[in-house]
Amino acid sequence: MTERTVTIDIQKDLFGANEEAAAQNAELFSQNDIQAFDIMGSVGTGKTQLIESLCEKLKGRYKILMVAGDLATTIDADRVAAHGVDTVQINTGTACHLDARMLRVALTDINLTEYDLLFIENVGNLICPAGYSLGVKKKIVVVSVTEGPYMVRKHPLTIKRADMIVINKIDLAEAIGFDVDILVKDVREVDTSIPVFTISSKTGEGLDDMISALEL
Repeated sequence: MTERTVTIDIQKDLFGANEEAAAQNAELFSQNDIQAFDIMGSVGTGKTQLIESLCEKLKGRYKILMVAGDLATTIDADRVAAHGVDTVQINTGTACHLDARMLRVALTDINLTEYDLLFIENVGNLICPAGYSLGVKKKIVVVSVTEGPYMVRKHPLTIKRADMIVINKIDLAEAIGFDVDILVKDVREVDTSIPVFTISSKTGEGLDDMISALEL
């Protein structure tokens, strides 16, 4: 009798399977002429309000679908739906991120030919989601002035993997004595080429420049 021991790199296997699923998603979006965006950020950074603001500005020109990722509840999806936008909720239970397979399953019964844009609000944190591609056009990382001056420095890998950095809630910077340039400088130290936008999703300041960079 021969005994054989095989060591499997579970992380490599998981990431490999996800990359394959992400490629399938990208092909699906391309076939249906959908531009998809993965919006990542910690809880409370203003991801949902940003998506609400984007929808308000864009829904007159584009048909929009929003996918909300959360451990539980439909709170964020309900907020976006109130703007007349179709939504899909993914409740992950204990998973701290969305992955490409989850997204594909969630979209199975959706007629994607009806939509032009897909905004995906990932589960709220800046660690797990960065490692899982979804097959989107751009990965957008949102940080906010209310999170303090160290968010970028503490998450360099997430910043490097992003296609765009959005610094949100700049309308509160003066009131809390926060220097927004600190976060911009920290992003530049991680990657000098990544686009950075300072915005207020509440007042709309800076939003038009960000939308232009989406290259719709």
